[in-house]
Amino acid sequence: QVQLVESGGGLVQTGGSLRLSCAASGLTFSNYFMGWFRQAPGTKREFVASISWSGGSTYYADSVKGRFTISRDNAKNTVYLQLNNLKPEDTAVYYCVADSAGSSYNPGLWDYWGQGTQVTVSS
Repeated sequence: QVQLVESGGGLVQTGGSLRLSCAASGLTFSNYFMGWFRQAPGTKREFVASISWSGGSTYYADSVKGRFTISRDNAKNTVYLQLNNLKPEDTAVYYCVADSAGSSYNPGLWDYWGQGTQVTVSS
C-alpha cells in the first residue's frame, strides 16, 4: 500500500531552519504531484507548498513564500521542504501529501497523506 513517511521535524528557535523529508513507497513517485500541508492546534489544515511531477513547477502559500523551499528527488522517491527563517506561527504538524491529478489548496483533494511531523518554533 502507499506510505508517506515524514521526518526532520523538531524544536527550533525563531529564525532557525529545518529540513523536512518525506519518503514515499507503494506508488510510482514520478506520477504524483507532491505537497505539504500543516495544522496547528485548533485550526484547519493549511496548504504550504506543492511541486509538480518532474519538479519543474512549485507553488507556495503566501505565508511561507521566500522562506520555504520544496524540492523532490524522483530517484529517491523523496520530497523535501526546507524551512528557513522560522517564526512561532509556523508551529504545526506538517503533513506530506500526494496526488496523481495535480495540486490543490483543498486538503480533501489529495489522494494520500503521511502521519505528520511536529515542528515547534520557540520565541
